[in-house]
Amino acid sequence: MWRVARAWAGCLRPGRRRHPAGLRSGSRGAASVAVEPAAGLADEPVATKVLGLAPRQPVTLRALVVNEQGCLFDSCAHYQADSLGEVDLSRDTSQGGDYTGVEPMGLFWSLSPAGMERPYQRLVPKQIKTPMKVEVSVHQGHSQPGTIPGQVLAKASVERWFTAPGVRRIRLKEGSVRGSLFLPSGDGPFPGVIDMFGDEGGLIEFRSSLLATRGFAALSLPYFDFEDLPKVMKDLHLEYFEEAVRFLQRHPKVKGPGIGVIGTGKGAELAFSMITFLPQVVAAVCISGCSSNTITALHYGELTLPGLRFDMSKISISETGVFDIFEAMDDPLDPANSHSLIPIEEAEGHFLLVVGKDDRNWKSSLYAEMAIGRLRQHGKENFKLLSYPGAGHRIDPPFLPFCSVALDRVLGLPVLGGGERKAHAHAQEHSWRKIQDFLRLHLG
Repeated sequence: MWRVARAWAGCLRPGRRRHPAGLRSGSRGAASVAVEPAAGLADEPVATKVLGLAPRQPVTLRALVVNEQGCLFDSCAHYQADSLGEVDLSRDTSQGGDYTGVEPMGLFWSLSPAGMERPYQRLVPKQIKTPMKVEVSVHQGHSQPGTIPGQVLAKASVERWFTAPGVRRIRLKEGSVRGSLFLPSGDGPFPGVIDMFGDEGGLIEFRSSLLATRGFAALSLPYFDFEDLPKVMKDLHLEYFEEAVRFLQRHPKVKGPGIGVIGTGKGAELAFSMITFLPQVVAAVCISGCSSNTITALHYGELTLPGLRFDMSKISISETGVFDIFEAMDDPLDPANSHSLIPIEEAEGHFLLVVGKDDRNWKSSLYAEMAIGRLRQHGKENFKLLSYPGAGHRIDPPFLPFCSVALDRVLGLPVLGGGERKAHAHAQEHSWRKIQDFLRLHLG
């Protein structure tokens, strides 16, 4: 797959000259830029170097991506060539633009909608069969974000793949369960993980496909707004998630006997419930989650956990029209809301809690402290906390662009997620390694 891609993916737009494999760096005049590897996994770094500049020449490096909907995302950074006329992003400092400092992957995680595009869109891959194509260009002088850049000196393209050769994707329609199962290449068996996201709904596959490239049998599990599942998030039934666990546990390519879960936002909350009530689940990665049930009721047999509600009167709106919902959720510590608490102290498995201290979507850092306090109150030490200063709400795999404000899928309004770009990017890179280590430790 990648061998073919290297030979033919010369650039983002038709009509450009095709370079054979191994000669993917483009050039204008004497300058050239190389991005290596030219095709590789999206959770791995690249090395970017510029050669052939004048000594101490100021240049702007830019990255461009066109998503599946045709929206343009861009980023830029200011560099100065060394005495040999070279720039190496692994050692040289960005002096301005969308980020500063030595940040080898800064052009990737600082991508945001271009000035002519609708703001607050998130660059998230919806198709994992094709790569995200990134064009990197070098321009004369220092040009600010959102302005017309200087003369193009060199260009190169790079492909960011969310799956690897040999990974199998199986669309799942098993009983009531829907989703996609990703299996690594090889005979297995592999540790099994169920992957869930939040209230954006639908089928989100990129994290599952990356987990499969790292040796996990990963089931991307939607729970509304997909095929014949409910269109909107109504009351949830844990039996649906239990059926998914049993399917994965029975699969001949899955190691078992224990299954892991990873979730973000509402998905993390469901992970809390699954490891608490389903003994087959032995490891839960909870990213920016709450250990109380929220929004919708959760049913399991005769048990019902009512959902905490949002108080709309506590939502504030900035002068730019961004909604801040940080204070809007009902207080899970209020005795009146005790019926919504998930009894996580009953869980026999292990928790990995991942939070950003600057999460403004809700109080995930406080919720993590509450969960830890409750576990310790019952003599439990079956948890690990990763808490990142400056990180916001949605902590994804590494090098995916940071988005401090994102459009709510239901309301179509911009909602503050919080975080600072560089700190959030570093949190994504660090936590991704720790998540894999945690799952391997407890799933074998």
